Amino acid sequence: MGFLFDLPLIVVGPLIILLLVTLALTGLAIFRRRFLPRLRFGESDAHFSGAMVASIMVFYGLSMALIAVHVWVTYEDVASITSREAASLATLYRDVSEYPEPTRAELCERVSEYVRYTIREAWPMQRRGKIPAAGVERLDRLQATLMAFEPTTEAQKVLAGETVRAYNAMIEVRRLRLDAVEIHLPGIMWLVIVLGAMIGVVSAFFFPVVDPRLHRTQIALLATFIGIVIFMVLALDRPFRGDLGLPSKPYEIVYEQLMSH
Repeated sequence: MGFLFDLPLIVVGPLIILLLVTLALTGLAIFRRRFLPRLRFGESDAHFSGAMVASIMVFYGLSMALIAVHVWVTYEDVASITSREAASLATLYRDVSEYPEPTRAELCERVSEYVRYTIREAWPMQRRGKIPAAGVERLDRLQATLMAFEPTTEAQKVLAGETVRAYNAMIEVRRLRLDAVEIHLPGIMWLVIVLGAMIGVVSAFFFPVVDPRLHRTQIALLATFIGIVIFMVLALDRPFRGDLGLPSKPYEIVYEQLMSH
């Protein structure tokens, strides 16, 4: 199913809805032709079937609501992580900009190089669902230069301490960002989503609707609505992938405003 996250949403959405509606209408046609005529319905059976369908859809709706909220909260959390990392890089760059030469030039270049790497190389890899690893070497070189600096005044000692704290904060949020590259709903949740949709649609087959056109229309509308909800969950499930994948804009702003000169 991973290939779906690389397709444009304008293709994935209609594809999901069309697939669900096609399967639902095909199943309805088979059910009405082979099974519905063999069933016996009493006067109150329609009320019982209606109550059962409503119960099934309520439980399915609650499950989908919880899943949708979870996916949205995760998406927002990962967006916050990227903003925090960009902010920490801006803080780190401002701190190293106050170092004496030649350390200042070297540290500024190290930080700028890492930001360029994140924008140009790491982000495209994340959008393909891969964890970038080349940033470790760049950070090792940055850390080596940072730790090699020997402050000679009290002001430089304070600056060095603040710079190390900013560097450690950046490392922490970077690790959170990399961990988020492979974050997604577990398979058991997708099983609940798919099986729940099938059960909900099939349960609506058990009505002796006289006009088959009316029955088909109702089933198609139900399948369409379920497809829209599934599409929403799918679009937000992988924070870095697809058309709604988080952009590298926070890093680009930091680079353009602080480092491009």
